Amino acid sequence: MSAPSPTQRPLTPDDVSRLIRASFGPAAVVADCGPLDGGGFAAVWAVRLDDGRQVVLKVAPPGGVRLLRYERGLCAAEARYFRLVAEHVPRVPVPPVLHHGTDPAYGEWLVTGRLPGRSLAELAADGGADDAPARHDLGVALAALHRVSGARFGYDDARSSGSTWRAAFTSMVEALLADAADWEVRLPGGSDRVRALLRRHAAALDAVRRPALLHFDCWDGNVLVAPGPDGRLRLTGLVDGERFLYGDPLLDLVSPLLLRRAEDEPDHLVLRGYRSASAEPFDLDAGARRRLSLYRLHLYLLMTVEMPSRGMTRQTHPERHAGLADLLDAELDALGRG
Repeated sequence: MSAPSPTQRPLTPDDVSRLIRASFGPAAVVADCGPLDGGGFAAVWAVRLDDGRQVVLKVAPPGGVRLLRYERGLCAAEARYFRLVAEHVPRVPVPPVLHHGTDPAYGEWLVTGRLPGRSLAELAADGGADDAPARHDLGVALAALHRVSGARFGYDDARSSGSTWRAAFTSMVEALLADAADWEVRLPGGSDRVRALLRRHAAALDAVRRPALLHFDCWDGNVLVAPGPDGRLRLTGLVDGERFLYGDPLLDLVSPLLLRRAEDEPDHLVLRGYRSASAEPFDLDAGARRRLSLYRLHLYLLMTVEMPSRGMTRQTHPERHAGLADLLDAELDALGRG
């Protein structure tokens, strides 16, 4: 298991038992529990109750811990997302929300049901498997989620939002640049280079007229799969929905193809599934490719800026720092040539 992030609250089995009783009543008994690996923000534990129920406990970062601007209120946001999907797109599997609470000592926490399956990232670490059907399923699921529209672009609370996608996305990038300044994160060419290229290509964002529901974080670690009736791997769940927002559906096609370029792989299984189920035309034309480049820029910027808050220094994670710097610089260069 990886070293915990400073944002992850230290928990003991006694802490877990107390929060489970606070969620389900004094008669709730924890039979077994243990931390789940894979995430770097909240503390997440798998819990088995003595009545056989399998649940997941997620506890928000401790009070006073420094967070990025967009990371405030994520526990409540995740509860809203799962409930929203369950109500409007029940065919897309997300964990059922069982309890969302707050406590003076522990802060905010969320209890959900535990979905079957393992993440695509776990399977890859174990040597991989034929995940083609599951990736196609993911594309279909994203297309279904994108049919849901929001009242505005951006986040649904006090974080970055706007009446247009250009305004909301610009605000999201500016928040990350402010975080970079706060944490003294060095960016290739500095913040001014990012701002200049965003202004140069911002008109491409105006093609987005409807705020679609986006998961945003569907990288392999947040996609659960398990063998279906035919023995092939199928999608069984989308987890970690706390970073959801409303905007351009193309933004949701960056994380599933993490460190790759969707426009260079139009026949990727996720894109094929998405295209087969999308309610709107799906064309990776020049405007779409420009927006995808902006969205990769945003993601690489986020991944770079969050490292200090996760305890990832240049000394402890030199390859990650160097790799993200190269990716960010390459995307900035591509936008500069466009």
